[in-house]
Amino acid sequence: MNNKRCVIIGGAEIKDYSLIRKYLSSQDYFIYCDCGLKHEKFLNFKPDLIIGDFDSHSKPENLNNVIVLPVIKDDTDSIFAVKEAIKRGYDDFLLIGVTGGRLDHTLGNIYALMMLKQANKRAIIIDDYSETELISAGERVRVKYGCKFFSLINISGTARGIDIKHAKYNLDNAEIEPSYQYGISNEVLSPENDAEIFLREGNLLLIRVRS
Repeated sequence: MNNKRCVIIGGAEIKDYSLIRKYLSSQDYFIYCDCGLKHEKFLNFKPDLIIGDFDSHSKPENLNNVIVLPVIKDDTDSIFAVKEAIKRGYDDFLLIGVTGGRLDHTLGNIYALMMLKQANKRAIIIDDYSETELISAGERVRVKYGCKFFSLINISGTARGIDIKHAKYNLDNAEIEPSYQYGISNEVLSPENDAEIFLREGNLLLIRVRS
């Protein structure tokens, strides 16, 4: 187990670096993936490890902290980074620069949350607009007032026994299937009561939308 948090930086667009920097700490372990290196000077955190096949960014001259991957491979650079960080014992993950742009890469990176959840790791994806995490059976999660919207999206199987309290749209022992996503754009109504979410079976993406 490694007590540091692992931050994995992909190459998707980041517009508001000042917002993203608020989530980062000098105590974090930073892995930059290929063209994610373009974010280094704006985030102002040096890489502890660089991973990539360097088909979209020049290869670093100093290879001491670099894992060079073949272009032809099963894993994307960011998925390889997730697996490598798991091997190195990290339990807490923050992924940035991994959503937006190419939809195939975005979806692959979102499903990395499931890989991390199955490995009993904590993980969240941050972008310019939202925070995304995967919640599983037995978890009780709160959403604070001030979040513009929050959404529950099912990406696998059937999620059952869903309760939502203290929100604009509450649920009691509900189900959500991937074929019908009706849990989008909910709201926390009062600063006095956080919205509460509980799930008895399955997995759901919880997306907190800032703006």
